Amino acid sequence: MVSVIFYILAAITLGTGILTVLSKNPVHSAVYMIICFFSISGHFLLLNAMFLAVVNVVVYAGAIMVLLLFTLMLMNLSEQHEPKKKVLSRVAATVSACLMGIVLLATLLKSTPVIENYKAEGLDYQSVSIIGQTLLDEYLIPFEFASILLITAMIGAVLISKKEKKA
Repeated sequence: MVSVIFYILAAITLGTGILTVLSKNPVHSAVYMIICFFSISGHFLLLNAMFLAVVNVVVYAGAIMVLLLFTLMLMNLSEQHEPKKKVLSRVAATVSACLMGIVLLATLLKSTPVIENYKAEGLDYQSVSIIGQTLLDEYLIPFEFASILLITAMIGAVLISKKEKKA
């Protein structure tokens, strides 16, 4: 029964992930992303990671998607006056995406799971206190960089969407 639920959630996750990228309408893309976040929370529930499932729903499906939809509405992307992207910018975007994929793959292959340390110490590695301690001790600087990146992205979106005054 659990494997059937896993395959259903995996199909929903992959399907909505692909639809998020391929959708021409940014609002539809955001809705597909919300569905994808909920299915990922279902995966967390299958792993008995209740805290991560709730945080995924509250933070990503709630707060981040509200900010994303607000930014999309603020930018008024329904207008069709934006020029076509040049070939050089498309090639640069493809190369940077491939490089990011290589970096992520290398990080995944070089990483070592720390679950064994917590099991050896007899700690519940899914508890909120252990997750908070790890986040604020070992991953404080990346956590702060992520918050600065989100603030910078929102400021950039507001500056891009501002109407220029005509002289």
